[in-house]
Amino acid sequence: MKPELRVALLGDGFMGKAHSNAHTQAGHFFDLPYKIRRKLICGLDSPLLHSTAAQWEWEETATDWRAAIDRKDIDAVDIALPNHLHAEAAIAAAAAGKIVLCEKPLALNVTDARAMVSAAAKVPTLVWYNYRRVPAIAFTKQLIDEGRIGTVFHYDAAYKQQWGADATRAATWRMDPKLAGSGVADDLLTHVIDTALFLNGPLKEAVAATETFMPGRAVDDAFLALVRFANGSAGTIQSTRFGIGCKNQKSFRMHGANGMVAFNLERMNYLEFLDFTQPSTEQGVRDLMVTDMKHPVFPNFWRPGHIIGYEHSFIATLAAFLDALSKGEDFHPNFADGLAVQEVLASLQQSATSRQWVPLS
Repeated sequence: MKPELRVALLGDGFMGKAHSNAHTQAGHFFDLPYKIRRKLICGLDSPLLHSTAAQWEWEETATDWRAAIDRKDIDAVDIALPNHLHAEAAIAAAAAGKIVLCEKPLALNVTDARAMVSAAAKVPTLVWYNYRRVPAIAFTKQLIDEGRIGTVFHYDAAYKQQWGADATRAATWRMDPKLAGSGVADDLLTHVIDTALFLNGPLKEAVAATETFMPGRAVDDAFLALVRFANGSAGTIQSTRFGIGCKNQKSFRMHGANGMVAFNLERMNYLEFLDFTQPSTEQGVRDLMVTDMKHPVFPNFWRPGHIIGYEHSFIATLAAFLDALSKGEDFHPNFADGLAVQEVLASLQQSATSRQWVPLS
C-alpha cells in the first residue's frame, strides 16, 4: 500500500487548473511512490472555487490560504497564488514543516526569495519551471551533455505572447506591479532565464532595456537584454506581451562548434537539429519529432508519434519531484534554483534602469 501524500492547493485560477490536472493525472502515467490525495483547495469565495473543487475532486475548500498551514492532515502545500503572496505563504508552510511547491517567479524580489530559501532549508521544495520537463527541451539538455552541440557560441531565447495589446486586460492582477512585479519580466522572462541556466549555464553580464507600449500601463510590456554567459557564449534574451502573431511562443536557438539546436513551444513535440560534424555536402537542419520511446520524459505518456501537450510538462515535473522525494534525493528546480533566476532578473532590471552593463554572477 502506497503512503498518502495529502495536498493543499492554494489558488484556483489558470495555474490552479494546471496544477490540479497534474495532481490528478500523475499517477495515471507514472508509477508514483505516493498516492496523491487532493485534500484542500483554497481560493476566493466564488463559483470558480466550488466548480474547480468539484471538477478536480478536491475534498474540501477554504477561502483563506492560511487554513492549510496548521492542519495536521496536510503534507504538502502547492502555491498557485498571485506573485505577491508567494513568499508569505511559502515561509508559513515551511515553518509548519510542509513540503512546499511554488509557482514561478519564486517571489517579487531577491530579499523575499532568499527568505524563502532560508525558511525552507529543511523541507523539500519545487518551483514550477515546468518547461525543463518538455521532452524536446530535456532532449536538448541530453544533446548538450553528450557534446553534440560542442562549445557554445550563441544562445538566443525569447518568450512572446500577444495578449498585452488587449486594453481590456488592464484590470487583471498581472497589470498591477504591487501584485505581479515589474510585468512581463517577472512573468515570461523568468521562464527564459531558467531554461537558459538549465541549458547553457550561469550568465556573466548583461545590458537590458524595457518598453511599455500601452499608454498608462504601470508594468513593462517588453523586456530585452544582450547577455554574455560564463561559458564564453553570447546571446539575447527577451520577453513580450506584444509579440503579435505569437500565442505562446517560448523559443531558443543555440549555435555551437558541433551543431545547432532550436525549439519553439508552439511546436513543442519538435526540435530542430543540425550536426555540423557531418560532411558539408550532407549538412542540413533536421526537424526531429521528439516522441520516441528512447527520448527523455516522453515514454511515460504515449507511443511514438502520439504527441503530448502543455499539461504533460506539469505532470512530468510533479512525478519527478515525488520520485526524488521518496529517494531522499535533490530535486531541480527547487527554491535555490528559483532564487538563482530571481537574482539574474534583479540584475537585469537594475541594468534596464541604469542603462549600463551589469554583472550577473
